[in-house]
Amino acid sequence: MNKNLFRALGTVSGFTFLSRILGFVRDMVIAQVFGASTATDAFLVAFKIPNFMRRLFAEGAFSQAFVPVLGEYKETREQHYVKHLIDHVSGALAGILTLLTVLGIFAAPLLVLIFAPGFAQMPEKYALATDLLRITLPYMLFISLTAFAGGILNTYGRFAVPAVTPVLLNLCMIAAALWFTAWFERPVLALAWGVFVAGVVQLLFQIPFLYRLGLLPKFAWQWPLHSGVRKVLRLMLPAIFAVSVTQISLLIDTLMASFLVTGSITWLYYSDRMLEFPVGVFGVALATVLLPRLSQLSAKKSEVAYQHSLNWGLRWVFLIGLPSMLGLMLLSGPILTTLFYHGAFRAEDVTMSSYSLIAYSVGLLGFVLIKILASGFFSRQDTKTPMRIAVIAMLVNITLNFMLIWSLAHIGLALATALSALLNAALLYRALSEQKLFIPESGWIRFFSQLVFASLGMSALLWWGVGSFSDWLIQPLGWRIWHLFGWIGAGAVCYFTLLWLAGLRPAHMRLRH
Repeated sequence: MNKNLFRALGTVSGFTFLSRILGFVRDMVIAQVFGASTATDAFLVAFKIPNFMRRLFAEGAFSQAFVPVLGEYKETREQHYVKHLIDHVSGALAGILTLLTVLGIFAAPLLVLIFAPGFAQMPEKYALATDLLRITLPYMLFISLTAFAGGILNTYGRFAVPAVTPVLLNLCMIAAALWFTAWFERPVLALAWGVFVAGVVQLLFQIPFLYRLGLLPKFAWQWPLHSGVRKVLRLMLPAIFAVSVTQISLLIDTLMASFLVTGSITWLYYSDRMLEFPVGVFGVALATVLLPRLSQLSAKKSEVAYQHSLNWGLRWVFLIGLPSMLGLMLLSGPILTTLFYHGAFRAEDVTMSSYSLIAYSVGLLGFVLIKILASGFFSRQDTKTPMRIAVIAMLVNITLNFMLIWSLAHIGLALATALSALLNAALLYRALSEQKLFIPESGWIRFFSQLVFASLGMSALLWWGVGSFSDWLIQPLGWRIWHLFGWIGAGAVCYFTLLWLAGLRPAHMRLRH
């Protein structure tokens, strides 16, 4: 079981890594074709709205509510009861999302005003964003059903299929940007249709795997609602805030950035994309694997194994998260220059994006910790505690936004989001400790000392070796690629070598229960 869990983490991380790499290629293509322009700002708002709703209702609140209930049914009931639950949950989810999608298409002008009110002062950008949103909004329906299917597959240990599915989105968008822009009078419309097609393709991709498990949904509906559906909905409502506070914070950044100079939304987007790489490749992957395990251990009341699994997950968060945070800060300029300084993306765009990336990186550990710590509550079907904490963090984020935007512009928005994520993680940790849901095992102080020692050594090496940001701007692409990957590799070797010298061994990171 423990080897299977570690193998699953490697599988999810590996496919997520592939997806993120293709995501970088996608963003490089968009940056080269469209730059930081009116069209790019309009598309990013039109894409962010359905993507936000997807994370809010599907990969966020819904998954965190559905997976523990499904895990409970799987552990305590016969297969036909599990299938009955899946049929009725899928019917309720599809019905609600279809209604929201139709309403959203009609209300697209209002949604753009809500999510990017600054566009109202720019009629061309506002009209373009509205048209793009009407095309991208059905993505919310398709990808939410895809995430539902992924939750089933993850619960049954089929982690690879949901992990590889996001690759299809990036492939569709890259194809749209490279080969289909000439088909449209307004080329950016090709990107919107690429998103629409990607939603359909990702959903169809998962259907054969559900069929093989005998769990392909029949989309049943009944009134009153099935008891399992009522339970999922009851857990989901508070979870909407609990798991999606980071996305809400990023959306608030976009809203306020719409009042800043053109390009601000794009700068925040690209720096956020860089942050999502370590968060997605490791943080999301770890939470994806850990939540079903914690849910099943909670259902079986295996408290010793539950505590050890949570300790194990948090150790991995700090092992990977701390050097990732410092590495992003030190390599922000070289990374963005290498990936995006081409075509219409100017040196100023790289510089501004690097500033907000450094600010976002301050909260990287917070972003990852939220996913793991919140899983401790969700696995026990407690969504109210993370909700209360998330509301506090969101209010603090809004306050900090208003305080920092005046002096730091888009950088202040990124810093406010980072600080609120750290607060969210700290409050989750305190709540878990107070409820005795997390009890630190022995060895944490020594473990932290080893990580700090290795991270400082790695940071010193990168600080000495990378050189000035201006040098990277004048070098050819080949030189930038070679030196970027060289210094990333050197930093990783330095970090793990120093960990070894400090006494940390692979056996110390194994899951023993």
